[in-house]
Amino acid sequence: MYDVAIIGGGLAGLCAALDLARRGHRVAVVERKQYPFHRVCGEYVSNEVLPYLRRLGADPAALGPAAISQFLLSAPGGRTLAAPLDLGGFGVSRYALDAFLWQRALAAGVTFYLPATVTETTFADDAHRLLLADGRRLTARVAIAAHGKRANLDRQLNRPFFAQRSAYLGVKYHLRLPGFRRDLIALHNFADGYAGISAIEDDKLCCCYLTTRANLKAHGSIPAMEAAVLLKNPHLREIFGAAEFLYPQPEVINEISFAPKSPVEQHLLMAGDAAGLITPLCGNGMAMALHGAALAATAADDFLSHKTTRSGMETAYATAWQQHFAARLRVGRAVQALFGGPRLTDAVVGTLRHAPTVVRGLMRRTHGDSF
Repeated sequence: MYDVAIIGGGLAGLCAALDLARRGHRVAVVERKQYPFHRVCGEYVSNEVLPYLRRLGADPAALGPAAISQFLLSAPGGRTLAAPLDLGGFGVSRYALDAFLWQRALAAGVTFYLPATVTETTFADDAHRLLLADGRRLTARVAIAAHGKRANLDRQLNRPFFAQRSAYLGVKYHLRLPGFRRDLIALHNFADGYAGISAIEDDKLCCCYLTTRANLKAHGSIPAMEAAVLLKNPHLREIFGAAEFLYPQPEVINEISFAPKSPVEQHLLMAGDAAGLITPLCGNGMAMALHGAALAATAADDFLSHKTTRSGMETAYATAWQQHFAARLRVGRAVQALFGGPRLTDAVVGTLRHAPTVVRGLMRRTHGDSF
């Protein structure tokens, strides 16, 4: 029996595994892909995570990330506002960061099941039992579900959001564009969506955008949609026209849900996007995933070390999650609503560009403190 089984080897799953292994617990991670691999992700991380990563022996400086300190927002017509990022952040690809954390977790003694998928989870006799697609079974005293935005596990758990179709999809490219400022994260709006562009390691850029399935359906293909919709923003038109695209097809993810989610489901501690997804326009999802991992690891360690009961662990984790993230999620959703169309977005950008204190206040409310 493992002390902890973690479903999903993304940022939350990997850091929770590394954290718990370094605390002396026997940990297993089930991940459906083999490292390294790409994920649809904006690949910007607030510096609030650096003390935690350094405590885990996983300082991302080893990956040569871009140091990001400036923010730019554009409306579909091209109007912009700029602001400094008070805390700052760094840019690094998930391809590199996840593989780096995987190697650190292996060195700490974490057992990985790769590639493997959990098809069923049950809880009985004070233990979790996981059935894998290949028939193997795992048993653990604590289970953390860090399986991402949407998975069949959500269907099994009968989570309310899974029964609702989501209007959103995400698309990601890696680019090379000489002259792009490596200290800048830019969010460029277009009709029913927005694209984030920022530097990562090796002089590359991440371009990740969110849009609607209706946008894609109306134009038939991603290239046609980009030409008809995204490139109406002159900043995106300039970037797409000048950049070298580093892989032939983009990474795509469908059914991105921004519906509220519970941090505990049927005795599973939910972490990362499985617990709640903040909007990329006003969010910091990678840092939230790392912070959520720290909260889950602390709660699990208290239970495994007989400092609390299972009920106490679950209550403590759910309470801590709400305290740290609920307000950030509300602000993110509220700000997303201000950018529903080209005219509204242009008006909002035009107003906010003359209110730098408001802009910096909004950014502070969607970022946390160092932990």
